Amino acid sequence: MKKILIVDDATTVRMYHRQLMESIGYQVEEAGNGLEALERINQESFDLLLVDINMPKMDGYTFIEEVRKTPDVRATPAIMISTEETEQDQDKAYAAGANFYLVKPVRIEALQTYAELLTGGVQ
Repeated sequence: MKKILIVDDATTVRMYHRQLMESIGYQVEEAGNGLEALERINQESFDLLLVDINMPKMDGYTFIEEVRKTPDVRATPAIMISTEETEQDQDKAYAAGANFYLVKPVRIEALQTYAELLTGGVQ
């Protein structure tokens, strides 16, 4: 079973994304900010990261940049999910190393499509 780390400071958003991803067969872990997420990915492996932008301690851009600098986890795919809708936000996310960018609230079809594309499916 593929494992996803959801990185978001909002508990309700993490719960929502957890329900979506578990409903399509993924195992889900959570982190409340980028620093906590960095600790998690250095302790266990994940097949996909779902990352918010605006978080305390370390924002999503910085988190993704740090992931891309770390040899053991740099290839882990990441989808940035944010309420920020401008082209500059998307460009900044891609420059940081995100594979895809989605705007909240996320449609399950879009999230499922991108997750399967990046992980090769649930199995």
